[in-house]
Amino acid sequence: MKTALMKALALILSRDAELINILSVTAKMSLQSSVIALLLGLPIGIWLGACKFPGRNVVLIGNRTLQGMPPVVCGLLFYMLFSGVGPLRHLKLLFTVDIMILAQVVLITPIVVGTMETYVSGVAPAVRETARGLGLGGIKTFILLCNECIYQIISAYLLAFARSIAEVGAVSMVGGAISWKTNVMTTAIMQYTNRGNFSLGVALGMILLTLSLIVNIIISVLQRRLSR
Repeated sequence: MKTALMKALALILSRDAELINILSVTAKMSLQSSVIALLLGLPIGIWLGACKFPGRNVVLIGNRTLQGMPPVVCGLLFYMLFSGVGPLRHLKLLFTVDIMILAQVVLITPIVVGTMETYVSGVAPAVRETARGLGLGGIKTFILLCNECIYQIISAYLLAFARSIAEVGAVSMVGGAISWKTNVMTTAIMQYTNRGNFSLGVALGMILLTLSLIVNIIISVLQRRLSR
């Protein structure tokens, strides 16, 4: 164990080419998917939290169901759609970073929606009253809500990013964990550990754990600010 840790530290410090490639693919997938999920989930979450309409509870239940979707089920659906016999096979996205991003967006957008809906439902009545008093229209009221939820928006994004970077089921199915192409930290840890290459697996695990710690510290700080 000690030898594996020492070799892992050596790999990190030497900026091993394969390690850098895995980190690069992971960063591309996680950053792009979390940003897209935020752009999609933010307006939907605010709308659900601020508005009352027939069928709202059905939409909320549907979103909560998607929040709990097993990643392998999402991966299976995308594999069936984009495989050689699927209806979207002509797009040739299977085993690419692009389809990994799409699968991640489906998995993490409901998290953004649910996080924003829960918070906005608590602050929306006061914001609506303020907006009504100022004579603000729908778009300006939405901007006012976004301004009121700025820390929660950042927190929702970080939650989405953390989920994306830690995902393994869906990305391994649709990406194939191909070395130098679609291998990300989680799939590489599993792959290299199975091969007996503990050094690279431990190095990636250390980096992943450090990133998770940083994200959780930031979320904790933001939550303290929100509770004030």
